[in-house]
Amino acid sequence: MAETLKLTPQEALGRLVPHIAEMESAADGRRIAIGLAGGPGTGKSTLAAELVTMLNAMRPGSAALVPMDGFHMKHAKIEAMGQADYKGAPHTFEGAAFVNFLHRLKQARERVSGPGYSRKIEDIVEDAFTVAPEVRVLVVEGNYLLLTEGPWAGVKALLDYAVFIHVPRDTVQARLLKRHGEEGLFSEERNRAHIERNDLPNYDLVAGSRQRADVVFELDVAE
Repeated sequence: MAETLKLTPQEALGRLVPHIAEMESAADGRRIAIGLAGGPGTGKSTLAAELVTMLNAMRPGSAALVPMDGFHMKHAKIEAMGQADYKGAPHTFEGAAFVNFLHRLKQARERVSGPGYSRKIEDIVEDAFTVAPEVRVLVVEGNYLLLTEGPWAGVKALLDYAVFIHVPRDTVQARLLKRHGEEGLFSEERNRAHIERNDLPNYDLVAGSRQRADVVFELDVAE
């Protein structure tokens, strides 16, 4: 049973940073991977980026962000599959490629580049980030890190510490509507339909994986 803590985002960072620093010291130069999992709209990306910044402030160049979102299938492929309405669901990612990439990163001694995802174009961007040889901590963030279905089942074994981020469902719904609207690519009606059909079911699916984490942070967020 994962330990569950009710914390603000800053309190969560305050717990993670010293714990990860201790893990890094104990790893004797071996690269470690810290997973931040949770449903869409829970603030994983923001928390992960802040975590990397704080770790690098302590030891410059020691941490790198590894986003799962870069392993979306290309939009043209999703359209060809007839799955554009379900983009973002587990089966619209290159899950096996993500597992292989993470495995490679943990062993790599050379510079490795990875893909990202741009909401401005709703598609992946090649070589969006680079992990330098001196990086010792990989901060991996994404929805499906703790799933047991399909290729996703291979992720958990590659994580040295797994955190699940929980934010209430109604808060997530409001955040997602705001997020989809900010880019102005689609109508509000389309965005609401997409959230109900796709994003919230994905949130519910991911919620079922929370007990596979080492710790669950139920974030106290003021909206």
